[in-house]
Amino acid sequence: MCAAPMGMLPPGGRQPDGDTLASWAEGLASRGQGIRGRGCLRFVFYGRVSTEDWQDPVTSRARQLQQAAMLVAGHGMIVAESFDTGESRTLPWVRRPQAAALVAALADPDRGWDAIVIGEYERAFYGNQFASMAPLFQHYGIRLWMPEVGGPVDWHGEDHEETLVALGLSSKREITRTRIRVRTAMAAQTLEQGRYLGGRPPYGYRLADAGPHPNKAHAAWGRRAHKLEPDPETASVVRWMFAQRLAGMSAARITRALNDAGVPCPSASDPGRNRHRTGGGWTLRTVAAILANPRYTGRQVWNRQPSHAVLVDPANTTLGHKQVQRWNLPEGWVISRRPAHAALVSEADFIAAQDTTAPRGPAGPAVRRYLLAGLLACGRCGRRLESCWSNGKPAYRCRHGYSSAVVPDPARPGNAYVREDQILPHLAAIAILLAAPAGPGSRSRAQLTGPVDVALLIDQLRADGTVLTYDPDGRTLRAGGQDAPAVTIGADTAGVRSRQDRERRTAQEERANRSAPAVATGKDD
Repeated sequence: MCAAPMGMLPPGGRQPDGDTLASWAEGLASRGQGIRGRGCLRFVFYGRVSTEDWQDPVTSRARQLQQAAMLVAGHGMIVAESFDTGESRTLPWVRRPQAAALVAALADPDRGWDAIVIGEYERAFYGNQFASMAPLFQHYGIRLWMPEVGGPVDWHGEDHEETLVALGLSSKREITRTRIRVRTAMAAQTLEQGRYLGGRPPYGYRLADAGPHPNKAHAAWGRRAHKLEPDPETASVVRWMFAQRLAGMSAARITRALNDAGVPCPSASDPGRNRHRTGGGWTLRTVAAILANPRYTGRQVWNRQPSHAVLVDPANTTLGHKQVQRWNLPEGWVISRRPAHAALVSEADFIAAQDTTAPRGPAGPAVRRYLLAGLLACGRCGRRLESCWSNGKPAYRCRHGYSSAVVPDPARPGNAYVREDQILPHLAAIAILLAAPAGPGSRSRAQLTGPVDVALLIDQLRADGTVLTYDPDGRTLRAGGQDAPAVTIGADTAGVRSRQDRERRTAQEERANRSAPAVATGKDD
């Protein structure tokens, strides 16, 4: 039963002198806090459980709901509930489905409840989440009840504020301690035991039974440990890939050879574990990832791609963080001290395969400079020209979407090439076309003629977001759309070459006709 609403007069309808007005004011305050009907508060219960695999949502919900019901007993009744399953406490309320729906209902005067009750602080809030949600509850006049303060939260009470700050830090500390404990354990299990820690097995391996689980409790429940063993169908493909790489074949040529031979790609050979992939064929990225995976040496390797928490939106920190995976440098890897499974490539060959990716010759990437990288677009297909090194000089090319990992389209136009030294002398002309009327004391782009000025012009093009379009057919360069004036950067050598080829073929045909023997016609001379 709910308590009688405050502010009602006792039997007889009279109060001692001086108390009548105070009782009337208290009654108005009680009704302002959401007293409805017979004087009962209507509560919405909010709860949450992180995982379904390691926790039972049914029992967790029942426990939290019971704690909430005991807290509001005598003050009201729970008329609705919002319970998030499989959502981490680190997510803010707006990113939890049920909590977000509850927040959306705050502004609805017909929402059907007057206050929110939770069964456990850590199930609802994390870190400083309460501090960001409290102003919203206050704005809509919603009271928040929680067991840790024995009832409704006093928004202005110093003791409540200190308690909630400590609870937020404790909730965050629990997550931090768990994360450190798990990562430390996984590193030790990899380093000392070479244990398989889960996840999809690498292409070329399959899972095999490794006996009872090392943890006695898990072993008693029937859980088994696993290890990697070579897959009879795909292990030979991995060995062939490393052999070809050591022989000097590029990753793109390996990719094309696999596709031409009809070898199923990893997602096609194991679709059950790769439902998120199409399985259409081998890609350059897939081949490169296999050739860079040190687990093919038989060692167990962990922490190659750890998770990092980054802000969802730096402009709105209330959205919290999200987990992203980023590749770790080799010095951050954890490698087992002993081989953990059968190797598909020796450690020496694996290291040699990694070394083949280093640039050959003295002109490595450290000394190669592309001044116009990212500023040139193809006049045929609109793609950005990619930087390349041609005969010891920087150049730019467009292959119109072609990759050596796939069979080329016969209808694809020929590659477009242009050297950097063919463009730089004509940047002054581009500056003239782009120049605006120069004001007093200002320097027009048309005055840029020296090497230093060329660099300034390039910087200005980047700052303005200007893209130079190169037309390989007319060997022209323009800054802007198709209607912009074009600057010719060289003679049409393609036309000259075609005319020379025609003249050469005509001369060859004439020499062949003169040297060919006469053919009998069957008539008398």
